[in-house]
Amino acid sequence: MQNTGKITRDSLMTLEAYSKYRKDNKPAIMAHRKLRSVRLGEFINLQFESETTIRYQIQEMLRIEKVFEEDGILQEIEAYAPLMPDGSNWKGTLMLEYPDVNERKRELARLIGVEDHMFVEVEGHARVYAIADEDMDRENDEKTSAVHFVRFELDPAMCAAVKAGAGVKLGCDHTNYPAHTTIAAETLASLASDLR
Repeated sequence: MQNTGKITRDSLMTLEAYSKYRKDNKPAIMAHRKLRSVRLGEFINLQFESETTIRYQIQEMLRIEKVFEEDGILQEIEAYAPLMPDGSNWKGTLMLEYPDVNERKRELARLIGVEDHMFVEVEGHARVYAIADEDMDRENDEKTSAVHFVRFELDPAMCAAVKAGAGVKLGCDHTNYPAHTTIAAETLASLASDLR
C-alpha cells in the first residue's frame, strides 16, 4: 500500500492485489495503528488516523463487502478520506470503550458533550479543542455515541514546535471524565509526520 498524499480510485489496489498484500503486511499496519492509538484514562481511546490507517480501512471495507465497481469504490473513498489529516491538523476516531453494557449505557448518558471537551496541548501553546463530528451529530438529549470523529486544528507555530520536538498532552476536561496524558515520544514522532 503506497501512500500518495491523496486517496483516489486509481491509487487503491484491486481486491485480488489487496488480498495478497494483506497477508504479508497486516502485522505492520496493525503495529502502525497501535502506535497511533492513545489511551486517555481507562475508557477513552483516541485512534489518530493517517493515510495508512484510512487506506487500510477503505481497502478492508472493499474486501469485506466485495466491492469492485467504481461507484461503490468512490462511495468508500468519500466516506473515509475526510478522516485523513491534511497537513495542519490531526484527525482521529474517539472511542468510549465500556465493555459492560449497563455501565456503557450509564456512562454514555453522563458523558454527553465529551467530544467537545477533548483537547491537545502543544508545549508552550494554548490548548486546541476538538472539532467533532463534522459529518453528522452523534448524540442526543439522552446519551452520546460511543464513537466520534474529531479534528484538532494546529496553527503554524504549533506545527513547527511539534516538528522541533515539543511535548504534547492529550486531555479531556469534561466534568465527568477529567483526564490528561502526555503523548509518548514514538507516537508523537508519527503524528509529527502528518504536519507540514
